[in-house]
Amino acid sequence: MTTTCEHLATHREPVQPDSTEGCSDCLREGSRWVHLRECLDCGHIACCDSSPRKHATAHFHSTGHPVVQSFEPGEDWVWCYADEQLAKRPA
Repeated sequence: MTTTCEHLATHREPVQPDSTEGCSDCLREGSRWVHLRECLDCGHIACCDSSPRKHATAHFHSTGHPVVQSFEPGEDWVWCYADEQLAKRPA
């Protein structure tokens, strides 16, 4: 079930993605990714946990930025690492 997350409620302004080519970390390292996530605090584009390097989760642990959204075409879900749940944007 989706809820309105208190962490998401603090995100009012859209962020600019730091990459449109793929996972910023994978591109720098020369590794590969499966799906992409965008950090809603800083715009960092990172790979999902199905990817070998799991950069989106690593970004959360290193920065404390809890909320990401899918950066995949046609997907509009949001995930909060702190609450470990799907979230939906407040209206």
